[in-house]
Amino acid sequence: MFLAAAQPQGGGLMSFLVMFVPLLLIMYFMMIRPQQKKMKQHKEMTAGLEKGDEVMTTGGIIGRISKVKDDFVVLNISEGVDLKFQKASIAQTLPKGTIKSIEE
Repeated sequence: MFLAAAQPQGGGLMSFLVMFVPLLLIMYFMMIRPQQKKMKQHKEMTAGLEKGDEVMTTGGIIGRISKVKDDFVVLNISEGVDLKFQKASIAQTLPKGTIKSIEE
């Protein structure tokens, strides 16, 4: 009678691991892995930037690349207006003709 009351409740370390490991796997597949995939795609996109590409920065500035250097690009955003940006600040490339369609 007294022995049954003295036993610990719960499964101890083993039941903790049974609950914790699936939680870690869910976090990996729902949060960490997609973020790594997105970072890899962005790195590939910035590595492939060329003169003449139409791009949008993370700040929403749209322009055409006029120069590409190691870690920087020069965007022509208007006639005679060039801005320098880090490659990492380029959010996406746009289809050819996007700037022309916006101006009209």
